[in-house]
Amino acid sequence: MRIKLIANPVSGGNARSRIQLARETLQRLGAEVVLSLTAARGDARHAASQAVSEGYDRIVAAGGDGTLNEVINGVASSELPIAFLPLGTVNVFALEAGIPLQIETACAIALQGVPRRITLGRINGELFLLMASAGWDAAAVAGVRPGLKKRLGRLAYAVSAVEALLFRTPPELHLQLPDGRNLSGFGAVVSNCRYYGGSYVVTPDASMFKEDLEVCLLCHGSRTALLRFAMSLALKRPLRAPLVQVLTVDGVRIKGEGVAVQVDGDDFGCLPVRIEAVPRAVTMVLPDKTVCCERPVDVDS
Repeated sequence: MRIKLIANPVSGGNARSRIQLARETLQRLGAEVVLSLTAARGDARHAASQAVSEGYDRIVAAGGDGTLNEVINGVASSELPIAFLPLGTVNVFALEAGIPLQIETACAIALQGVPRRITLGRINGELFLLMASAGWDAAAVAGVRPGLKKRLGRLAYAVSAVEALLFRTPPELHLQLPDGRNLSGFGAVVSNCRYYGGSYVVTPDASMFKEDLEVCLLCHGSRTALLRFAMSLALKRPLRAPLVQVLTVDGVRIKGEGVAVQVDGDDFGCLPVRIEAVPRAVTMVLPDKTVCCERPVDVDS
């Protein structure tokens, strides 16, 4: 099997040594591996796009959720399967899909796992793998300082979230649904997966094997409401009305003046955005028993 290994050498901690281990493991398992290291934003997408026309059997993306996001955008119009080695700070996709953090085991899944079509989201023309959100949490993502992230890892997001909670008032945002309904709130997460920011659950019925997306709308913008939201996440308690409203949609428009947006854990500017579900958008190589899988969609079906 001919593999294009697209790897982010600054993802998470000790990435370079883990990338070398991944390369050696894949070769030991019988793969022919060509390594492409990223150096700047957009490199993974470009390398993936090139791989489509270079005769590879599979792409293996090694990095965080942001690296994987770039790769899926690079191969979106092709049938080339993508496997994932989680090296990032949070690794939400790995948690959702049941891919272990242990490199050797993840490499075995990359070569021997099951290719399955999954649903993605599209935001303003760009695909996303896990979720897009607007409001307080997106402001926290935008506020994460690179040096702090390098020192603290995922705790850097918690520090930025506390700063956003204490020192910023969330602006109101407005949702327009396909059925004509209009809703307002102070934060929105649109997702095709259950997990958010790690092992927190805000969209419990979402699945990358369904053909729609789930929206969690924060209905109140007071500091008390934000604290309740944050504490519910931290304590892993279910989010319920009247604090939030959860909806299933195939698309949504979100507007709001100066409201921050993040996609798959990376800053995406500000509103407005148009988001839609893209069923069977890409082929991912997953474990035989994928924890997020309710009804797997076979590649050939």
